[in-house]
Amino acid sequence: MNTLISPSQCLKLAFAEGEYLPPETLGEIDIAAAEQRYLVPVIGPEFHEKLLAGNYTDFRDEYLAAPLALFTRLALQPRLDIRTGQCGTTAPKSSWSQPADDEAILRHRNALRSEARTLLRRAVDHLESHRGEFPEYRPEKNILNRCTTDGGFVQIR
Repeated sequence: MNTLISPSQCLKLAFAEGEYLPPETLGEIDIAAAEQRYLVPVIGPEFHEKLLAGNYTDFRDEYLAAPLALFTRLALQPRLDIRTGQCGTTAPKSSWSQPADDEAILRHRNALRSEARTLLRRAVDHLESHRGEFPEYRPEKNILNRCTTDGGFVQIR
């Protein structure tokens, strides 16, 4: 499967030093799903294909890798918060740690989403201000130019 970043890059960008996860925790399918859900509606399928083909690597690494990693973590986090096994679905608990409560989980997810959106808007600002360098980018296909949700409000342009 072809994705803009590798699973190891995603782990490095989206998780802090103390948040060790084994590399098999996430796969390219998780990254591909995040690309389709969060990036393609913004950058457009034509530009996405060019990025997958290896074009614009500096832009990909500087502007898209971090938000993609955070969006991937956002999608993956519920799977990390619970375990599924022979006994069904359980929350991890040990003598030195407890599962976070629902409010803490919600705050964490909101912070991840906010940071990822901010970085994605940074990428879009760069695309918009350097349109000549990225002929495959079509601003009219960018969903952020038509509809956004900021501060809990839906804004349709």
